[in-house]
This record gives sequence, C-alpha cells and structure tokens, in this order.
Amino acid sequence: MATTRTATTNWNGPLIGGAGKVELESSGLGSYDVTWPSRAEEPNGRTSPEELIAAAHSSCYSMAFSAGLAKAGTPPETVEVQAAVTFQPGEGITGIVLKVRARIPGISEEDFRAAAETAKENCPVSKALKAVPISLESAELLS
Repeated sequence: MATTRTATTNWNGPLIGGAGKVELESSGLGSYDVTWPSRAEEPNGRTSPEELIAAAHSSCYSMAFSAGLAKAGTPPETVEVQAAVTFQPGEGITGIVLKVRARIPGISEEDFRAAAETAKENCPVSKALKAVPISLESAELLS
C-alpha cells in the first residue's frame, strides 16, 4: 500500500530577510521556523531543508539497515545513524555523510560493513537523493 506524507511551508518576504514556517501535516508533530540564515549560517533555534533531509535520511537508513540485518538472521539490538547534509550557497547540497554505530550480536565485521553499504545504496531516501554524493564515513560495530 502506497503512503503519502505532507508538509507545507508558508514563507513571507524575500529570501534575505524573509522567514517561513514548515508544518509537518501528516504527523501533526508541529511547525518549525525556517530562514535563510538558519540554512546558510547558524540555526539559532530554526531548521532548514537540509536538516529535514538529514532527519529523513538517518531514519530511513536506520530502517533499511535493521531490515537487512534481520533478513540475514542477525537482527540488531541498537542502531544509531547520523546523516550530515552539506549545503553550499550558490551550489546547493554538495554531499551527505552517513555514520552508523550498531550493536549486532553474532555478526562479523565484514558482514556488518557489507550490510551498512547495502543499506546506503538501497534505502528509499538514498535512492531519491542519487544526484548527491552519499558516503558512509564510518561504520562502527559496538560490542
């Protein structure tokens, strides 16, 4: 079954000096302020499209990684994923770096790294973002 999720942003004013508010409509989790400075400089309590992409990517990757591990017979106890999305004004999003740490009983380091790479290539958000270089900077198997 296909699902659709929605968010709406209302923006007021020009890019520089203007401001917006993004509302997560599907979940009803709230509204978040967005501004150009929160995107190109410091967040100062506001979010950016890149932070929202990082949230989507880290959660999607976590799910894909966990699913692949379970399918291989080595379900994880814990998985922690950080996605860092780099935005360069004038160029756009120039890269995404994933870092994963996990506790997975009974898995070899080799199988862990292979599962981490497979999740990076196959999570739906990674597939949607193929125009951007995505790297798996670190994969740490916790004991």
